[in-house]
Formats: sequence, C-alpha cells, structure tokens
Amino acid sequence: MLTGEWLDIGWADEIPVRGSRTVQVEGGDDIAVFRTGDGRVFALADRCPHKGGRLSQGIVHGGAVACPLHNWRIALATGEALGEDKGCTPVIPVKLSGGRVLICRASTMQAAA
Repeated sequence: MLTGEWLDIGWADEIPVRGSRTVQVEGGDDIAVFRTGDGRVFALADRCPHKGGRLSQGIVHGGAVACPLHNWRIALATGEALGEDKGCTPVIPVKLSGGRVLICRASTMQAAA
C-alpha cells in the first residue's frame, strides 16, 4: 500500500525476530527488512557490498547482519561493514505506525536502481 512518501509493507510482528523478509522492487534490487531481538526494524538494499550476497539470508546478531556468503557483518542502522571490512549498502529509512512498518518510497526506489 502506498501512503504518501511511505510504503506500508505490513505488520512488524510478521517479520521474524532476528530475521527478515524482503520487499520486491520491480526492475531493481529487493529490499531486506530486518527485525532485531529487541524489536527494532531496519531496511537495507538486499545485497552485501562485498560480493552481492543476499543479506536477507544472513543471520541477525544484535544490530548487525552477517552476509551468508563470506560472513561480513553489516550494521543495520548504517549499512556499513563492521570490523576491518570496508563497504556500505544503501539504508532505507523505516518508521513504525500502529505496528505497521513503513519504508521510505524515494529511498527504496533509489536503493533498488
């Protein structure tokens, strides 16, 4: 559902704790939406900056996700690689409204391009 500049992608509690779901973007990369153990929700382009692994298939640890290809850890809040690794994946602003997850429409389109 389109709500102005925000896309309503569903209920927060439908995203597995310490897991993710994806939002398909026509003609572009998917968006990975994560929920941490403490209930925070983040969205990133669904590709690791290293080799393009699908971050939605990674394991969420605290505020980061481990890429399933080479175990790079990506901060969910910034999209930056952690530790000695260097690189960044686009971050999509998220807000919660009445338990619904909304992602920024413009950032989603830009990240998917």
